[in-house]
Amino acid sequence: MNAKKLVLALLCLGCGTFAMAAPTAYIPLGSANQVIAVDAANDKIIRSYSGVENPHGLVATPDGDYLVAGSLKETPVPAGAPSDTPNSKLYVIHPEHGHVMAEIPVSGWTHHEAVTPDGKYVISTHPTRGGISVVDVINNKVYKTIKTGPSPNYTLVTKDGKRAYVSNSGNGTLSEIDLSKWEVTRSLEAGPTPEHLVFSPDEKTIYVSNDRAGTVSVVSVKEGKVEATYKIGKRVHGLDIGDDGKTLFISSRSDDKLVALDTQTGEQRVLTLSPEPYHLDKIPGTGKVYVSSGKAPIIWVVDQKTFTVTDTIRLPAGEGHQIAVIR
Repeated sequence: MNAKKLVLALLCLGCGTFAMAAPTAYIPLGSANQVIAVDAANDKIIRSYSGVENPHGLVATPDGDYLVAGSLKETPVPAGAPSDTPNSKLYVIHPEHGHVMAEIPVSGWTHHEAVTPDGKYVISTHPTRGGISVVDVINNKVYKTIKTGPSPNYTLVTKDGKRAYVSNSGNGTLSEIDLSKWEVTRSLEAGPTPEHLVFSPDEKTIYVSNDRAGTVSVVSVKEGKVEATYKIGKRVHGLDIGDDGKTLFISSRSDDKLVALDTQTGEQRVLTLSPEPYHLDKIPGTGKVYVSSGKAPIIWVVDQKTFTVTDTIRLPAGEGHQIAVIR
């Protein structure tokens, strides 16, 4: 092999190694007042970030430069103060530098976060305020607040950045938001107690976990109607769709089980996880699903294909919540 071919071969090998590098999963630990980083290649904790109070929702900007964490902590609003008085915070974390870069005041504690594809805006749900805040993360300030419905829980943003969908667990609806105008344009059916959401790969369907009803609703985005309902178990919570684009992974907290639901056949496989499987997220490109416990400081690592636990991540304290992944 001549020198030129050897160099090209080495470059290709290097590219292949880079492409196969595992992502990093960032996990807020709630009551432990920290966020951790986990190397998804070996499921080991590699870093922790302090300076955040009771973090629950977490997203990463698309470029991977920043994490934004919402807090479950809020301070009382003084008597006579306006209802939109800020009393909680979002935390902007620089994962490379390892510290909180900014604190952004918001009104009401935050449940979950979503980020627009351009990385400019983070949407936070505020259950006690009946709506969402839209935070401009370039300028570190609230850009707009939008009323959606009672007890908003979770937000999805379309890949083209044109629309967002917010689950309102208090009235069984999804609010569709036009992101060019930042206005609610439509209300969709969602099942009785909608919380976590995930799109089908073509974004024509939204799968909705109904916590108290113990079901998953299948919602047609076009029709705005529930097309099917799957009975899962008591206190359904975590929800995500597998790498195959058809398998839903769903946690049932009170039944101590993880369910793999084939959305094409309706078949359900059950994996016992105890105590109380809680939040879950697939880790793209790894074939893994991370499932936290609501009662113990652990995260189970589940293989999507074999549907078995392959490892357990022991947390320093607290409990795992909404996971953000940076490739």
